[in-house]
Amino acid sequence: MTYTPYFIHGEDRPGRWLITCDHATNTVPPDVGGGSLGLAREDMERHIAYDVGAWGVSQHLGALLNGPVIGANFSRLVIDPNRGEDDPTLLMKLYDGSVIPANRHADAAERERRLNAYYRPYHRELARLAALPHMVIVAVHSFTRQLRGRDPRPWHVGILHTADERLSRPLLDLLRAERDLVVGDNEPYSGHLPGDSIDRHATAFNRPNVLIEIRNDLIADHAGQREWAERLAPLLERALERAEL
Repeated sequence: MTYTPYFIHGEDRPGRWLITCDHATNTVPPDVGGGSLGLAREDMERHIAYDVGAWGVSQHLGALLNGPVIGANFSRLVIDPNRGEDDPTLLMKLYDGSVIPANRHADAAERERRLNAYYRPYHRELARLAALPHMVIVAVHSFTRQLRGRDPRPWHVGILHTADERLSRPLLDLLRAERDLVVGDNEPYSGHLPGDSIDRHATAFNRPNVLIEIRNDLIADHAGQREWAERLAPLLERALERAEL
């Protein structure tokens, strides 16, 4: 089977929603270390390699919202599609206590090769889909409950946003009305980074957008992924209606 650096599902769906998943898989392409970064399997199954459960949620959301879904088919440790090309964390050599052997001596030429082979093709396709009329972008991510040596994180879900709160603010209000959830506002991370996917494909074009972070133990299996997609889909529709976009 021929390797491709992205997946697209439901491209012909007519809905307004574009679901994106930057950290969909822990795949290491065959021309990077023969398909290995030199990490133990346990590390490749952790959040450092991809957003556990996020791709399953994304696919379910796309079906429920009748919109296309795109996901990157390479580990964030190969090169991170949710970073600007000039970001120093684009190609990580150490992440949450784990050294990435195949990246330790990666030079500027290797960085450029990975940009051309994986990162840029993914972003070209994302840009093409995002340019459809009246598109609304929902970026799906997941986060680990606890980083090594840190306190546990209390949130079940977080909404990340910049100054553009047209969609994120009503979605935050709706999620907070769900009494069983601890909801983060720009938590567990703060907003967006210059040059990241939302900045590049939404903010730069004034497209409505929201980034959703779900705690990964809640979506580690198929049932949890479906449950969260079914929970989020109607809330997203209501948020869009409230935003009058």
